[in-house]
Amino acid sequence: MVLRKKIVASANDYLEQISKLKYEIETADAIVIGAGAGMSTAAGFTYDGERFYKYFADFNRKYGITDMYSGGFYPYDSLEEYWAWWSRHILVNRYQNGVGGPYLKLLEVMRDKNYFVLTTNVDHQFQRAGFDKKRLFYTQGDYGLFQCQKACHDKTYDNEEIVRQMADEQKDMKVPVELLPLCPVCGSPMTMNLRSDNFFVQDEGWYAAAERYQQFILRHENQHILFLELGVGGNTPGIIKHPFWRMTAENPKAVYACINYGESVCQKEIEEQSICIDGDIGVVLELF
Repeated sequence: MVLRKKIVASANDYLEQISKLKYEIETADAIVIGAGAGMSTAAGFTYDGERFYKYFADFNRKYGITDMYSGGFYPYDSLEEYWAWWSRHILVNRYQNGVGGPYLKLLEVMRDKNYFVLTTNVDHQFQRAGFDKKRLFYTQGDYGLFQCQKACHDKTYDNEEIVRQMADEQKDMKVPVELLPLCPVCGSPMTMNLRSDNFFVQDEGWYAAAERYQQFILRHENQHILFLELGVGGNTPGIIKHPFWRMTAENPKAVYACINYGESVCQKEIEEQSICIDGDIGVVLELF
């Protein structure tokens, strides 16, 4: 697959691409938003640097962990320590992080538009910003949900109360053993509802959102549809990026737009149908 990076040669070119995107947003019959981790990064919810050390300096000292992403995969010595990490991680990235400015601005831009959001983000920012839940499909899970580690049944559980308790009562990087969450069906340890292995639970809500997304695509497949990709990297291109390219190539009325700092690319075959803006999502949205 051949890619071509759009290089902005001047401020005029940059503003011209934004002007084209504004036009497409105003005239499209439908808009499909595909949002990745770069959207939350633009909101300031970074997983490394100062924000990481603010909450996880003790884990850095003990294990040499330097970012929240890799810390989520570390083989901790015990479940008590595992949940000390994850209760903090969920607390700061799901319950205490406020609502990011780019999400609020995007909602303002989409307020009266016919849109649907497909996202790999698990931090609940779209819901917290006020997007219509029936127009959201978060494919990779939600920090706010637990599931059985063995996926013994297809149900998820809200976790705010127990997460806050584990974060509040942990000492020396361990939570009290009596707070360890266990599956109410089989008694196995619970885990986050995140797509990280073959045991990810797709519950009733997940399938309902997937169906709404597919129906939205089918209703508009031959219309003037804008596929707006925001902050999607190369980790899981098969969920948003590649399908957006394919659907654009199959529909001459479709337009693919990408806003991504340093990773604004498109497939060569759809270059004439594409708008690629290499820039900070938050900064770009503020120009609308």
